[in-house]
Amino acid sequence: MTASPIGATPAANPPAASQPAANQLGGRRPGPGSRGECSPLPQPGAGYASQGGPIAASAPAATVGLGLPRVRPASGSAFDAHHPPDAALISDCVHCGFCLPSCPTYVLWGEEMDSPRGRIDIMKGALAGDAFDESSVRHLDQCLGCMSCVTACPSGVRYDQLIESTRAQLERRVRRSATQRLLRGLIYRLFPYPRRLGLLRGPLRAYQASGLGRALARGGLLARLPQPLQAMESLAPRLGRVPRLPARTPAVGSRRRTVGLLTGCVQGTFFPDVNAATVRVLAAEGCEVVVPSGQGCCGALSAHAGREPEALRFARSVIETFEAARVDTIVVNAAGCGSNLKEYGHQLRDEPGWAARAEALAAKVRDISELLDELGPVAPRHPLPMTVAYQDACHLGHAQGVRDQPRRLLRGIPGVELSELAEPEICCGSAGTYNLLHPGPARELGERKAAAVLGTGADIMVTANPGCWMQVATTLARMGRRMPVAHTVQVLDASIRGVGAPELLARALDGPGTVVAGARPGAAGA
Repeated sequence: MTASPIGATPAANPPAASQPAANQLGGRRPGPGSRGECSPLPQPGAGYASQGGPIAASAPAATVGLGLPRVRPASGSAFDAHHPPDAALISDCVHCGFCLPSCPTYVLWGEEMDSPRGRIDIMKGALAGDAFDESSVRHLDQCLGCMSCVTACPSGVRYDQLIESTRAQLERRVRRSATQRLLRGLIYRLFPYPRRLGLLRGPLRAYQASGLGRALARGGLLARLPQPLQAMESLAPRLGRVPRLPARTPAVGSRRRTVGLLTGCVQGTFFPDVNAATVRVLAAEGCEVVVPSGQGCCGALSAHAGREPEALRFARSVIETFEAARVDTIVVNAAGCGSNLKEYGHQLRDEPGWAARAEALAAKVRDISELLDELGPVAPRHPLPMTVAYQDACHLGHAQGVRDQPRRLLRGIPGVELSELAEPEICCGSAGTYNLLHPGPARELGERKAAAVLGTGADIMVTANPGCWMQVATTLARMGRRMPVAHTVQVLDASIRGVGAPELLARALDGPGTVVAGARPGAAGA
């Protein structure tokens, strides 16, 4: 597909002579003073990109096409008749360029077609009859779906809906290589299924306890694995016991709300302590907590990957589960899951018998920080003298617009001092399954975010999504700079229960959910 030219913004710096030729044919970086521009971070290594700085090492493969996965393009028109990208939404984009400094792939590579407006131009061409080719599929696949552009856009372009509908078209219209089909099959037949993930806990705990990973790394065997498998191995957090969650936990004192907890797939399997802390904090704040049994995946990973039939099947199951629970509010402690549940009304808009039920459920969904801020505190807070670097999870800050609430909750703890990150709008590179499907650029984004965290000088990093936790914690360890990482609700739980800062920090560094000790500096694929 040949994309039409897009107006470029003035360059902050002329393209370096060493940059790929393809990059110089694309768009240019915004000039100084552009909305959302941030100061460059300390550069941890050669080829590390920053806005207006050198292009990232992954640029040749991403923008020129070296190592491009083979795909078989669809014949004829690019889109079929089932939910193609909305032409009216596409026309909302005026190509102003405000999205460019906030787009992770544009920041890395400076390539116009790897920016939101470039991808929208691909969609526009496809609506006009251009067929997908390998280049256009690659540019669409390389989008993290972080929705930072939605926050930055002054015209209110719904890029989230555009990219989701386009990816669903790609899943139906494009045949990927055998290797890509195998990798995607493994990911999407495993991670959205809590029971299947649960079966991995025993073997994974044994693997971690044996030290086999360190031995394989020393022998060079891990480095010979494909990068996605290296990423899976390095990202797996330390596993502890799984706390039992009662089906119903009464409120402490007067009941203010009856809430249902979505336990999640990755959250429930690899970070069960976060769910336990969520139940304790909700109960302490006057909520009766219901944990419905037999919960399945909410469909977030599938929806964001364009696997529409699978996503809708998961959504219908969640709706039935929480309708039966009869709760006032549905609480979510994983940003990606929360943003997906809030979109159920749109996802099931033409499903007979489900559209109204989906809208009703979506209206009940609250992130844990959103609900606690709405209710206001009643449980006493004990001091936690420490500096916190709060990292905005993309699907909490950009997709849900929840930014101030977690900060207010953390500032409400005596002794906590917040230290803000540089470039908070730039994704850490986790993005659901992005760090498994695109480990190269994910690694570069992880290093960028880790440098921003270290730049705060904080005692602990706090976030609201398991993917961000694993991505940044693993990257810090690989850089030889391990630091404590925790979920927002775990810090609140420690304060309410009177757990001291030293104990909290020690558990956030070496307890369940943390990076396995001895993480390998220089390991690929984070």
